[in-house]
Amino acid sequence: MAVDAESRATHDDHLSVRVWLRLLACTKLVEGAVAGGLRDAFETTLPRFDFLSQLERSPGGLRMTEISQRMMVTGGNVTRIADQLVAEGLITRSVAPGDRRASIVKLSAAGRRAFGEMAARHESWIVTMFAGLSVAERTQLHALLAKLKRHLNALESDRPQ
Repeated sequence: MAVDAESRATHDDHLSVRVWLRLLACTKLVEGAVAGGLRDAFETTLPRFDFLSQLERSPGGLRMTEISQRMMVTGGNVTRIADQLVAEGLITRSVAPGDRRASIVKLSAAGRRAFGEMAARHESWIVTMFAGLSVAERTQLHALLAKLKRHLNALESDRPQ
């Protein structure tokens, strides 16, 4: 058995701690497989895929600050990725109307084609990884995680600022 986050748990740990560690271990396994697939099949990284994904969902383009917020990374990280993607012809960058300090980035035609290929493979990897669960089990897991997410968001909003 591979050593992962869950291997830290013991039967003496609270069930909630064991569930959290199992969820973390599964997340890391899926993320690692996707990152490896993107690297091997497309010579790209998960952050670059995420960047392109944000643009694919916003055909009108996004400001760099919006991408940074959506990806939950620093502006410097987003700028570095954008510079690489511009150099490869996958995105275009232009000055934002009314704000010469801001940039708007969009997928180029080549970027749309490349992302389409990546997204199709990404989906097939995810489907394969979750094929160990029946449709009913995936549906149940999705509903349970939604319930957990609502609870966690409620706790966050109740927390004093």
